Amino acid sequence: MTSLRAVTARALLFDMDGTLVDSADSIDRVWREFAARHRLDPATVLAALPGRTAHDIVAGLLPAAGFSNVTAEVAWIRAREEATADTVTEIPGARRLLTSLPAHTWAVVTSASRTMTERRLTAAGLPLPTVGVCADDVRAGKPDPEGFRAAARLLDVDIADCLLFEDSAPGLLAARRSGGTPVAVAAPVAEPAPYRVDDLTAVTAHVQDGRIRLEIRQPRAHAEPAEGIRL
Repeated sequence: MTSLRAVTARALLFDMDGTLVDSADSIDRVWREFAARHRLDPATVLAALPGRTAHDIVAGLLPAAGFSNVTAEVAWIRAREEATADTVTEIPGARRLLTSLPAHTWAVVTSASRTMTERRLTAAGLPLPTVGVCADDVRAGKPDPEGFRAAARLLDVDIADCLLFEDSAPGLLAARRSGGTPVAVAAPVAEPAPYRVDDLTAVTAHVQDGRIRLEIRQPRAHAEPAEGIRL
């Protein structure tokens, strides 16, 4: 069973992979190649991916590699990911939700590069954001909240007045640390979030007087409103 909740915000901040686009096939293929290239356990490599930048992933998996070698590996990975972008599709409801929002009321905050962000969104048939904070724009990737806070500043809104849509454990932790309100999209149940949806078909937005009113259909077990959020 589901429960309908209403919440208002000034802006919506979205992760990309797993939240707006389904890029699992592309990501899985490339990182399995990386695992084979370095004789690493594919399961270990894939478990290290969610919510983190390619640089942080490679540096963690290859601790003996110097900065130049990590940079070269990241370039290798990005080139292969760009070549497989045509396999990317939208998360259900993403196009409908994004196209219902004025350009200045939403942003993408992702651990992907800017080039990869544009290619994946385009491949999925989604609009490109006016504001995008990508891997190359931050000093610290998720679970650090830097990216979300930067996006709120660029939109000229208070992060406390933003809803942050995320699917990964590091992303949800970054969202909580940022001071915004997380919305978990198909995320592990163990990850706490005041709002939780299976996909973006469960979210409907109405814009009026500079605010976004959202109707969120979520499992009744997660239907309690978040403290401090306007209902």
